[in-house]
Amino acid sequence: MIDFSLYLITDRHQTGGRPLLEVVEAALSGGVRAVQLREKDLPTAELYDLAWELRSLTARYDARLLINERIDLALAVEADGVQLGIASLPVTAARRIAPDLLIGYSSHAVAEAAAALAKGADFVTFGPVFPTPSKAVYGEPLGLAQLTRACEAVTGPVFALGGIKQANLSQVTAAGCYRVALISDILAAPDPAAAAESFRRGLQ
Repeated sequence: MIDFSLYLITDRHQTGGRPLLEVVEAALSGGVRAVQLREKDLPTAELYDLAWELRSLTARYDARLLINERIDLALAVEADGVQLGIASLPVTAARRIAPDLLIGYSSHAVAEAAAALAKGADFVTFGPVFPTPSKAVYGEPLGLAQLTRACEAVTGPVFALGGIKQANLSQVTAAGCYRVALISDILAAPDPAAAAESFRRGLQ
């Protein structure tokens, strides 16, 4: 069961020099109830240590922890789930390995989102909805019309991703999507707790 609507993705390079755990805890205190550990440039040993620290932190706030792509790490630190993508292990294989983990899938087209859910993903992220440097490799933003299509066409939770800001959140909800995944507008915010609270209220 996906019991969260605000999904924070980590990037320790976007905290303005503040410790990642400190910023994540502030976001959790503001209402974030799911965190994805996504630090692709960290060696496995360091990623493992950070994952354990985040597991302890999210547990204190009764929040979910998902690990980007690494099913082995997710199982090792007793995380709640894993976030997969087109270059990851297939959803069906992940489900066989870890039947009890939540599986998120990062989709970039309506058909891809539908296929991931049909294969056993618990939810999908869909984007990029708006322009964002981290998703530039995927080409032009999909836009709000495609987000509406995704929310209408697929049977399962859809999280808008890519350039999601407090300034455009009302456009996202007007498109029929009441779940978002994001990085910078919380992690880089001067007050991550207040930013998270603002998003939480906007999604209600």
